[in-house]
Amino acid sequence: MLVNRSAIVYHLIKSVGKVEVKAIVPVAGIGTRLRPHTYTYPKPLLTVAGKPILSYVLEPLLQCEPDEVIFVIGFKSELIRRYVESHYSFKATFVQQDELLGLGYAVRLGMESIDRGPVLVILGDTIVDCDLGDFLRTGDSTLTVCQTSDPKRFGIADIQNGVVIGVEEKPERPKTNLALIGCYYIKESEMLKVELDNLTRSHKTGDGEIQLTDALAAMIRNGVKFVPHEVEHWLDCGKKETLLETNHYILARQGAPAAIDGSVLIPPVYVAPSARLVDSVIGPDVSVADEVEISRSVVRNSIIGEGSRIEDCVLEQSLLGREVIVKGKEEILNIGDSSEVGCTGMDFGGG
Repeated sequence: MLVNRSAIVYHLIKSVGKVEVKAIVPVAGIGTRLRPHTYTYPKPLLTVAGKPILSYVLEPLLQCEPDEVIFVIGFKSELIRRYVESHYSFKATFVQQDELLGLGYAVRLGMESIDRGPVLVILGDTIVDCDLGDFLRTGDSTLTVCQTSDPKRFGIADIQNGVVIGVEEKPERPKTNLALIGCYYIKESEMLKVELDNLTRSHKTGDGEIQLTDALAAMIRNGVKFVPHEVEHWLDCGKKETLLETNHYILARQGAPAAIDGSVLIPPVYVAPSARLVDSVIGPDVSVADEVEISRSVVRNSIIGEGSRIEDCVLEQSLLGREVIVKGKEEILNIGDSSEVGCTGMDFGGG
């Protein structure tokens, strides 16, 4: 069953190989549902299971050697650019989005320099469990779909005889329960650009935004063939609760961690090599980032950000940002970067 999603996507890839395609990755959103963490960092760079969300989108792309990856950036754009340029060597282009006018608007900005050829659009906040190689080699334009229990919340695909015959954004009366989940392969990029331009000129929008779904619907009406690629799992990093669910899902598919003297690790757990644990019990479902120190504490079902310090605590279902200090607490916490809880100025040099 699908959990509600604005989602980030994790690809379990087999063999992909070179595919002639340019990829557009929209990452301009401000991530309001993940505040306070997104006050200081863009959502795609928040970590889950020991890595930034964006890495789960980009690492599968490395397998298919895209000609170019075009990032549509906005909020905290310098951090996105710095991360990509320092971690990846593919050809990367950055396009600034100053107005948040919907996914269709973001994709149109990303297509400005694309004249022809296939385009792969992957949302920078979506994790899909699929074989990207199969997805790209269908021979047709392809839309990923997944069954949902609440189809009114998503773009929905209507499918007959293995072909997508219609799509609609957040319909009042959904024809199916197959949600579009943020991964699109479009061979007819010229037509997509035309339809997005038509929507922009006519100001035809959904919920005040230019919807990619509306452009796809127009392409289908004009005879473009789309085939569905159905997946079983679609994971979300859109808010604290679903970020922790995604953390669990990914950790459960990783190997057991190495033992740490003096502490107990209950899998699934990720502990960064530079983290320091003293007399603590960590897990299950915990990610501990670099340079974290945890002493005399129990931590369950939580994500602990880089450089944080936890002493004499019992924490569960908690999300701690970077350089957070927590002392003597038995709570469920959601704390942004550079914060202190249960501390005094004397504890930390009068600060």
